Amino acid sequence: MKNRFILAAATCLLLATGCTRKSNAYNSASETAAVKEVLAQQAECWSKGDLECYMQGYWRSDSLLFIGKNGLTYGWQQTLDNYKRSYPDVAAMGKLAFDLKEIRTLSPETMLVVGKWHLQREASKGDLQGHFSVIFKRFPEGWKIIADHSS
Repeated sequence: MKNRFILAAATCLLLATGCTRKSNAYNSASETAAVKEVLAQQAECWSKGDLECYMQGYWRSDSLLFIGKNGLTYGWQQTLDNYKRSYPDVAAMGKLAFDLKEIRTLSPETMLVVGKWHLQREASKGDLQGHFSVIFKRFPEGWKIIADHSS
């Protein structure tokens, strides 16, 4: 029930912002490129087995929200700790690739990115894949993920 409420609230937020499939005027190509670069850096860091580097794409705050198969996680450190438990070594992590499906500007300071993720791993581990939606916010130090829903 809680997840349905969160999904309904997120949907209302998206509708209230008036986002469309077309880029809004304030979504410059350089802002979109900056968000894509954060994701590219994350994929590179993950594929090297460096979770600390990977987490640099996230907002380092207790208010970071991660929604995954085990429910809600709040906070940068807790999200990192969960990743470390789920992916204890480089073999478990594999090579990460993102397939970005859509980038929507929600406001001049926020963007929504929807896509697919794929982990290519050794045959004994098996590949993993799923979908994600992340909300980026622009901070003085650059774009950071403030909410991540991955399945």
